[in-house]
Amino acid sequence: MKKSMIKLAAVIGFLAFIFSSMNVWADQEDKPSASANIAVLSKYIWRGYEFSKDSAVIQPAATVSYNGVSFNLWGNLDTDVYQAANSASFNETDMTLSYDKSFGMVKLGVGYIYYGLDGVVDSQELYLSIGLDTLLSPALKVYREVAHESAWYASFSIAHSFELPKGISLDLAGSVGYYAYDNTDTYAEVDDNLNLTTNKYSSFHDGLISVGLTIPVGKYFKVVPMVAYSFPLTNNAKNLIRYTNAYSNDSDYVLGGVTVNMSF
Repeated sequence: MKKSMIKLAAVIGFLAFIFSSMNVWADQEDKPSASANIAVLSKYIWRGYEFSKDSAVIQPAATVSYNGVSFNLWGNLDTDVYQAANSASFNETDMTLSYDKSFGMVKLGVGYIYYGLDGVVDSQELYLSIGLDTLLSPALKVYREVAHESAWYASFSIAHSFELPKGISLDLAGSVGYYAYDNTDTYAEVDDNLNLTTNKYSSFHDGLISVGLTIPVGKYFKVVPMVAYSFPLTNNAKNLIRYTNAYSNDSDYVLGGVTVNMSF
């Protein structure tokens, strides 16, 4: 069985486990919570980098939580892999284990992420987060790569939702990211002619703004159409994103799609 099919089967199996477990937990007073979603997007963009070209991606995810501890399983299916023998590929499976605790309006979190990737070395990160339950819900997350790339990534985000009739909400969000690599083995600064330099890359990196609607459908489901814009924050970031882009010389992207959320 191909590796991508094994990953797809793992995601489907985890989803089936969540739904079957609902019957076991239903009568327990202090029961875990579970959610699942599936997103269909026009592009796969992560931290300013493009990981798909001219093809939709399908991204299923599932989460179980209990007393602040959560486990999330996430996957990416590229429906038309660029320059690949297969027309579609389940090429990424990520697992996140996290713990979150609130102290009044302050929410603290810690987590571990394993990125299971096809064609490249798998990646692992640890992260810390702090957020405020106040206007715009400001939050800061700091990630540390612990596998092989030796890098820091920090993301600051804000978000706000406006209530609309019939339980619908208009959701606005924005974030900025900062990347700092420890050495030039993986990523270095790139000059305006897209040539590598000998300088370590450390720069404000990417921005992301998004607008969407959250539309409740029945008791357990929500449909979330959205559109987003990803862009480099500095010229250094623009050059690096263009240099690492195997598909084009683009560095900013417009993407959109629909997510179906299920929660219990």
